[in-house]
Amino acid sequence: QVQLVESGGGLVQAGGSLRLSCADSGRTFRSSYAMGWFRQPPGKEREFVAVMNWSGRNTDYADSVKGRFTISRDNAKMTIYLQMNSLKAEDTAVYYCASRWDGGSRRVNDYDYWGQGTQVTVSS
Repeated sequence: QVQLVESGGGLVQAGGSLRLSCADSGRTFRSSYAMGWFRQPPGKEREFVAVMNWSGRNTDYADSVKGRFTISRDNAKMTIYLQMNSLKAEDTAVYYCASRWDGGSRRVNDYDYWGQGTQVTVSS
């Protein structure tokens, strides 16, 4: 069974940077396997942030983070990352990683596995 564990959240000043990690305990992957990041601001629904196929050939970003956030992976460590630069107060949220077997998607309900979440707080 695939299990995801997020880490790297914390408090950062506006304009600063933070890198989130998500470790995957799974041992079998297909080329269509995808891992993504979602976030849930206080009082709001969970929303799409970024996704990457395990091959690394395809990525997708929400317009709100494009040019500031970068998704990447480390195959040896079975880990994906979200590098967040030029952080804004509106980036404050609980960040979740998620995975699915059949390609990348922006839709929450398409994902098969979820982590527990890590809090990111951006102060001004």
